[in-house]
Amino acid sequence: MKTKFNIYIALGLLLVLGASCNDNFLEDVEPIGQYDDSFYQSQERVQAYVDNQYYEFFSSYKSPTSSVVGLYTDTNTKLTEELGGVQDFTNPSKTLNTSDLANGYYGAKISTTVNNNPYTRIRECNNLLEDIDVKGAALDKTFRDRAKGQMYYMRAIQYFDLMRTYGGVPIVTTVEQATLDNPAIQIPRAKVSEVVAQIVKDLDMAASLLPGDWSGAYGRFTRGAALAQKSRVLLTFASPLFNKNWDGSNERWQAALDAGLAAETQLTQDGYGLYGTTIKDWDNMFLIDNLKCKEAITVQLLSNTNTDVNFNLNNNWEKSMRLPGQGGTGGVNVPKEMIDLFPLADGRRPTPANGYNDFTFFMNRDPRFYRTFAFSGMTWAYKESVVNATYRPVVWAYRWLDSAGKAYFSDLNTTVSSPAFVRKMSNQTASNATNYQYSPTDIFEYRYAELLLNIAECYAALGQTANTLAYLGKIRARVGIPSANNYGIGTLVNKYAAIEACLYERRVELAYEGKRFWDVQRWMLYDDASLPGIVGGTVSKLGLAPINGTQRTGSFLQYKTTATAADPLATLRASIVVDPDAANFQTQLTALATFYNTNFVRANLITPMDNVGGAAVKIKFNPNYYINGIKTDVLTVNPWLSQTIGWLSNISAAGTFNYQE
Repeated sequence: MKTKFNIYIALGLLLVLGASCNDNFLEDVEPIGQYDDSFYQSQERVQAYVDNQYYEFFSSYKSPTSSVVGLYTDTNTKLTEELGGVQDFTNPSKTLNTSDLANGYYGAKISTTVNNNPYTRIRECNNLLEDIDVKGAALDKTFRDRAKGQMYYMRAIQYFDLMRTYGGVPIVTTVEQATLDNPAIQIPRAKVSEVVAQIVKDLDMAASLLPGDWSGAYGRFTRGAALAQKSRVLLTFASPLFNKNWDGSNERWQAALDAGLAAETQLTQDGYGLYGTTIKDWDNMFLIDNLKCKEAITVQLLSNTNTDVNFNLNNNWEKSMRLPGQGGTGGVNVPKEMIDLFPLADGRRPTPANGYNDFTFFMNRDPRFYRTFAFSGMTWAYKESVVNATYRPVVWAYRWLDSAGKAYFSDLNTTVSSPAFVRKMSNQTASNATNYQYSPTDIFEYRYAELLLNIAECYAALGQTANTLAYLGKIRARVGIPSANNYGIGTLVNKYAAIEACLYERRVELAYEGKRFWDVQRWMLYDDASLPGIVGGTVSKLGLAPINGTQRTGSFLQYKTTATAADPLATLRASIVVDPDAANFQTQLTALATFYNTNFVRANLITPMDNVGGAAVKIKFNPNYYINGIKTDVLTVNPWLSQTIGWLSNISAAGTFNYQE
């Protein structure tokens, strides 16, 4: 998404537009989205309007673990095994089912100020779509078509996130005049099927109007992006959360498959595809900055400066995942459940029977493991740490106790609560001079690999396991997993095993990219419980263990014996280095395993990762949380809206809106 240039270019354009424009573009943006006829007589002003929409949609998107258009927080990721820490929806001591505790994403009523919420963003899309061909008829047709294509795309993804949050919502495709007593604008919640139909219609329109690529404007939405988004939408619609007949009817799965294959064909024609043929390519693709990466279907462009705190957008992921000893803010501690997830080097699951040892967890793992995580003894450089062409600094994060039980930590890394920490999408030439706060690393919102995984899952649900294996094989072959035994996947005995294999691969390939919660949600994976009138039970059908009743766990990597305040391993560790790019990488790993076994034990955390009041708790996600209720203030202002099943309304009536109907 092209947010790097939107608002501040919109303002900068006004310096060259002359007397026909206001001195400040933002003053032309009326609170209710109405513009006089002259607004559409200037291509520059309309372009600035489009760019401003990119900003309103994506200005908060600064971390790959964030999700939900316009909001972009990591709350959803924290509901999964990727990040520890109890949230309201996983807290076993809380039961949320009243409208005052419902999600506030829906928005608020229109006021005299411009509020950036879902329906105001939709309104601004509607405004341009209504007016540009009438008031802007003199503008170049190709320009108008592309402007409309971007608005159709943005309106579609906004409705998609409203759908994923609330199920059915009111569909508004025109600019409505806000009144208290006009029944024409008292629009009820549409069925989910109707919302999906509107989203697909918008994406089809976007695909017909947008180019396959933008010359000199990388980051804008393309024809292929619209088709790929359609694949994502229809995959969600085919999944159990919205499809109570997912196991008995192929209609929706076939539609999703057709959409995925169409997107694959179009994107291939337009020069997109999997980037590279090695694990190093896979690692490096995330660092391609402001240049087209063939894997990036949609991308959030970010800036390396902060000359204007209001308009420059920087990536905050680098800063958050760097350890204190590297000049970061604490690191992203990896729960043991994620460490134990990634396959072995030959693609098999990491089980004791397959030779997996969870203490020396770094031995014999999938190549993506070493590019997703770092751990004590591994190289993880930054600009100021590189002293010559061959030296790459090693990160260490362990603790030791003295005879009185006082704890000390290596290299100032006092915040580490796991033997492993996330390093995926980290730039090893990033500068810590300002604590990484001006990181320009772009975020891939939709990768080509995800599209292939969408297709694989559709084939799985249709029982076409050979095709499922073929597409999963493309993902694994690119990173260097041997092809034997179907790249370690083995034989998929039925469609349920095939679906599980797809969901597993998504957990690995797309880890920490903001996708896991949506997979858990659409497959209803917390447990088999469901609300009255809602069909569940998918956990058992797929042969999975429920997420409810589990917890994200961490531990200290601790020196075996007591010591003084001085680091007892400062000298011994000097010869240890594990560099994934080294020719003798496997030998280095073996030496590190010996070092671990000789010097370390695993010690319990003082405060568990998942805790309430300091006491360990297990995840409890209630079935009404899959689809949110509508908040009290929205229901009060819009009394014709029905409440979601499983939630109480503003007058304490049981919700009746069923998102599976």
